Amino acid sequence: MTTKTSESMVFSRRTLLRAAALAPLATIPVLARSQTGTAFTPQVGQSGKDVIWVPTPDALVDRMLRMAQVTPDDFVVDLGSGDGKIVIAAARDFKARSLGVEFNPDMVSLSRRNAETAGVAGRARFEQGDIFTFDYSAATVVTMYLLPGLNLKLRPQLLKMRPGTRLVTHQFTMGSWEPDDSATVENRPGYLWIVPAAVGGSWKLTTTEPRGANEGSVAFSQVFQQVTGTSRMSSMEGRLRGVRLTGDRLSFEAMDERGMLRSYMGRVSGDRIDGTTQSADGVMGQFTATRVGAATPVDAGRD
Repeated sequence: MTTKTSESMVFSRRTLLRAAALAPLATIPVLARSQTGTAFTPQVGQSGKDVIWVPTPDALVDRMLRMAQVTPDDFVVDLGSGDGKIVIAAARDFKARSLGVEFNPDMVSLSRRNAETAGVAGRARFEQGDIFTFDYSAATVVTMYLLPGLNLKLRPQLLKMRPGTRLVTHQFTMGSWEPDDSATVENRPGYLWIVPAAVGGSWKLTTTEPRGANEGSVAFSQVFQQVTGTSRMSSMEGRLRGVRLTGDRLSFEAMDERGMLRSYMGRVSGDRIDGTTQSADGVMGQFTATRVGAATPVDAGRD
């Protein structure tokens, strides 16, 4: 994969090269022909367009893809794909469609040869491009090994992806956006984020159960996947309990108009939430919430 150098960043080129010396090299072939026709062999720490190449250890590649729960139904996109090892692993070991976006055309050529050697050229493809302009919006899983500054630059676009999209990184985080999971393999950390739906703001809530239909409202305050909220049922106002947002799945508990605790589990689809509800005495029902007004920013203006 690739990682960026910048004089304004804390992590120096020397630090990255020292770390790279500890990383096992890819087990797939690393020989191709350059654009000039001469033999091309990538070197750890080689420079590119604002990047140097440092491979992710094979064991961490596997762990990252497992944290993302990759399946054959997924489309995995690796931003800064280097020699293609993550893209190839996703196709070979998880049978997923995969794509690597890499600026260096020699690396792209190398990756394509490696995919052919691994027997996955039909599922793993590579494109030469800029990760900041390339359209990867169809991805269900995005992998990266980029410095914090690049992660933060990409974050607004990543947060616009379909809720439930999984993001996994090697080594570096996303500023104040806390990861949903993490793991350390061979002293290298990997992190997982699940893109959250935008639920911040006010919603009209309609609940239907055998005892009748009731209307109320809920309001959510959101900072990434962390959500709190309040409810108003008839003349009763209260705080929501146990609010949890994972991708487009939202659950919470609220006191209903009878003063009975009721749980809600639903799926967010734009300005609508549909799901099931159950009261503390076991009565099941359905609920629908429709947004009132504009959604608030998912990142709440955080860095």
